[in-house]
Amino acid sequence: MISTTLFPGRYVQGAGALARLGKELARLGKRHFLICSPSPLERLLPPLLPELKQAGAVQVERFGRECTDAEIERLLEAAKAFGAQAICALGGGKTLDAAKAVASRAGLPVAVVPTIASTDAPCSSVCVIYTEDGVFERVDLLPRNPDLVLVDTAVMAQAPARFLASGMGDALATWFEAESCRVSRGQNIAGDVGSMTAHALARLCYETIRDWGLAALTACEARVVTPALERVVEANTLLSGLGFESGGLGAAHSIHNGLTALPATHSQYHGEKVAFGVLASLFLTDKPLALMDEVYGLCETLGLPSTLADLGLAEVTDAELLLVGEKSCAQGESIHNEPVDISPALVVSALKAADAEGRRRKQAWSPA
Repeated sequence: MISTTLFPGRYVQGAGALARLGKELARLGKRHFLICSPSPLERLLPPLLPELKQAGAVQVERFGRECTDAEIERLLEAAKAFGAQAICALGGGKTLDAAKAVASRAGLPVAVVPTIASTDAPCSSVCVIYTEDGVFERVDLLPRNPDLVLVDTAVMAQAPARFLASGMGDALATWFEAESCRVSRGQNIAGDVGSMTAHALARLCYETIRDWGLAALTACEARVVTPALERVVEANTLLSGLGFESGGLGAAHSIHNGLTALPATHSQYHGEKVAFGVLASLFLTDKPLALMDEVYGLCETLGLPSTLADLGLAEVTDAELLLVGEKSCAQGESIHNEPVDISPALVVSALKAADAEGRRRKQAWSPA
């Protein structure tokens, strides 16, 4: 079997890293098309612009609400009209995905600057396409990874801690899914099996979240950068990105995709839905009780969902859960990489079991 491991061209992380953006962009071209989420557009970009303009001409475009085909096409036309030589994005995962897609279609290099550590999107060659209403539609596999990923941990520390926790929920899935692919010989994003390197990084990702997650969350709540925060931001962004793309995906992300079919979950972040997908996958794949206890405890410590009610689904019906199961098991979904039988009914059972365990644990810890 042939293995393939995918990497971004350059990864830069640390407090104050934004000061290097102009220098890094100068390597990529002289006409820079910047796609910005609303918050960094108003808060981070103004003081950066003078230095960025020393690296070349700059045009700034505000990102819309969702990474849709229409939004990507709008941004692409604007970049072409500007005569862009490089694409740069500042913001969250959907903004970065849209920028990667624009750069791919335009045949240009792309630099991504995540401003929250909430997903593992920055390093990957994957673009997740949604409908205007935020329902998962498909995954586009792009021909190359970002040329630059620049992560300023001082910026991450100023963001609400819920974003960091959501990123840990997304990262939590990395090792479980990569391990399933290793056992089943499931394909990674490149269509090959994962390498030894990919699986080692996926395991390190889980161990970092497990050992340093709470300390990092505490630092973020205090809005300070500590070694623990640096470790977890790297795990959320680099280790999880390399691990999921090169190690392979499994049930947790498919269950996330299924959950997006229910409007009540749209107020929950990507990583929060993925985290519950991990809990359901523990039952789907019959993991040992000791491991279940460890993962549930970690989710509870980090404030990640452990019941359907936590996802806004306290009154969810069996018909709605079956819709989640059917979408999770659609043809081409990564849940089919799991080394167990898969069906919508089995996914529904895993969701109900995960919810029951979460409720049991909450009741056990509630005051008498």
